[in-house]
Amino acid sequence: MSDPVPHYVTLPGGQIRVWRCGEGPDLLVLAGLTRAAEDEAALVARHAPGWRVTAVELPGVGGSSAYPAPDLATLAEAVRALAGACGLDGAAVLGIEHGAVLAHAAGIGRRAVAVGLDRVAGWAGTAQRLPDIAPRQDGTHLTALWSFIRDRHILDPDDATQPARTGDPLPTAEALDRTITAAAVEPARFAALWATLTMAALPDMPSAATFADLAGTLGAADGPSATAPLPPTAPREGIWHRYVETARGRLHLRCAGASGPPTLVIPTGGGSSAQFAPVVLGLAAAGRAAFAVDYFGNGLSDAPRGPVATETLAADMLALIDALGHGSVDVWGSHTGSLVALEMAVLAPERVRRLVMEGPVFISADFQDDLLAHYFPDFTPDAWGRHLALIWNWRRDAFFFWPWYRVERGAARAIGLPSAEDLHLYAIGIMESGTTYDAAYRTAFRYDTRGRMPKLTRPALVCAGPNDMLIEGLAETEKLAVPGVTVRTTPTTVWWPDPEPEAAAGTMALYIAFLDGRD
Repeated sequence: MSDPVPHYVTLPGGQIRVWRCGEGPDLLVLAGLTRAAEDEAALVARHAPGWRVTAVELPGVGGSSAYPAPDLATLAEAVRALAGACGLDGAAVLGIEHGAVLAHAAGIGRRAVAVGLDRVAGWAGTAQRLPDIAPRQDGTHLTALWSFIRDRHILDPDDATQPARTGDPLPTAEALDRTITAAAVEPARFAALWATLTMAALPDMPSAATFADLAGTLGAADGPSATAPLPPTAPREGIWHRYVETARGRLHLRCAGASGPPTLVIPTGGGSSAQFAPVVLGLAAAGRAAFAVDYFGNGLSDAPRGPVATETLAADMLALIDALGHGSVDVWGSHTGSLVALEMAVLAPERVRRLVMEGPVFISADFQDDLLAHYFPDFTPDAWGRHLALIWNWRRDAFFFWPWYRVERGAARAIGLPSAEDLHLYAIGIMESGTTYDAAYRTAFRYDTRGRMPKLTRPALVCAGPNDMLIEGLAETEKLAVPGVTVRTTPTTVWWPDPEPEAAAGTMALYIAFLDGRD
C-alpha cells in the first residue's frame, strides 16, 4: 500500500488539506480529532482495502487550521464545498469519531458509516473537556494537549478513571506526536472544533467499534474505480499553501502573489518557513510572486532521501524551480538560506537573477566544532511528550543567548522576549520537522562561506539587522571585496517577532529596491 499523499484544495473560505491513498471506488473520510488525518487514511486503507481513500483534515486542524469554521453549519458547508470541488459528492462516506458528527451534518454521499461514534458519546456524557491550550510562556499548554489526547486513547470513554480494556492498538509515540502537532497549529480553532463536535447531537448511523471492525460495517468496495485527480491547488489572497512534486521529492511551499517576478524565499534551518510570512507578503505586495520553501526534513516537506549538505540543498532548490517551470528567479535567503542562495548562484548562475543574503554564516573552526557538538538536542518523541518541553525551551533560550546553550551573562542577546504566540509558531515548526529538524541547519556550520563567496558572479545584497547574531558576516564579506556584492546593515530583521513597523517597512524597501535593480 502506498503512503497517503497530501494535497491542498483551495475553496472560497480557505484551504483544506486532504490525504489520498489506495485505488478503487471513492471513499471520502472525515478524520477524527484523536489521530492525525494522515494516519487515519493509512488505517482505513489497511483495514478496508479496495477503496480510493480521500481523508479530510477538518477545518481547525493541521493543514486545514487556517480555515475559519466557528460553528457546525460552517463546518458542514466547508465539507460540502470540498466534496463538490473534488467530485466526491456521490462517494461513500466514512466519519471517524467526531468526523461522523460532521458527516451527518454535511449530508453528503450515497451512504455513510462511522468508526468510534460510541467514544464521542462517552466523552460528551462524562464531560471530558479539553483543557485550556492557549499558548503560555512556559510551553505547558503543549504538554496539557499531549496528555489529553493520549488519555482519550488510554481511558474508558464512559469512565475516565479506568483504562479501556478493548479498542484499537494504542498509538505509538510517533503517531501521538503527529496528532498533537496537527492539533496545536491553531490551538484556539482546535479547541473550538473539539467543543462544537463533542456537544453536537449524535447521528444514528452504522458504526464500527474499531478499525479492525471497519470492513464488516463498511462492506465491500462497490462501484467503478475512481480515476479523476484532485483539483490543482489554486492561489488565494494572503499566504496560501501548496505541495510541489520535484525530481528530488515533495516540497511544501507558502506562497503569496499570483503574478510578477518569481522570488524564492529560503529560510533559516531548524523549522518551517512559517515565520517568514512577513517577507513573503512584503515581496508579494511589491508585485512579486513569492514562495517560501520548507527544506526536505523541515516543516511539511518530505524527509531527505540521503546525506544533506549545502550543495544538496541548492540542488533541491534548483529542482523546485524546474518543477515550477521557472527559467530563473530572484532569491532571498536568511542564515542557512543565504548560503543555499549563494551555492545556487555559484552552481547555476543562469538560474539566479539577483539574490539577497541575510546573515551569511562565517564562523571559526573551533566555534564550528563547538556548535556541531552542542547546538542540536535530540527531539525524539516519547510516550509522555517530554520532548515538547525541550523543543519549547530550546527555541525560547535562542532568543536570550547566542548560542542558546551558553546560558551566561556574556552570551545574552538584546532582542527581547517574544510573545507566547510567537514562541508557539517557532515550536510548531520544529514539531512538524521532527527528528530531521537539524539536517539542513547543520549544513550552515560546515559550509566554506569564505571560499565560495568569491565565486559569486550574480548581483547580491549581503545584509543583516543590527541585532542579528550573524551580523559579523557583513564585515567578513566586505573583506572579500567580491565584485557585484553590496553590503548593508538593515534597520531591523523583518521576520523576527514584532519588529518596529517603520523599521520593518524600511528593510523591505531595501530588499525590493535591490531585487528590482534600483539599488
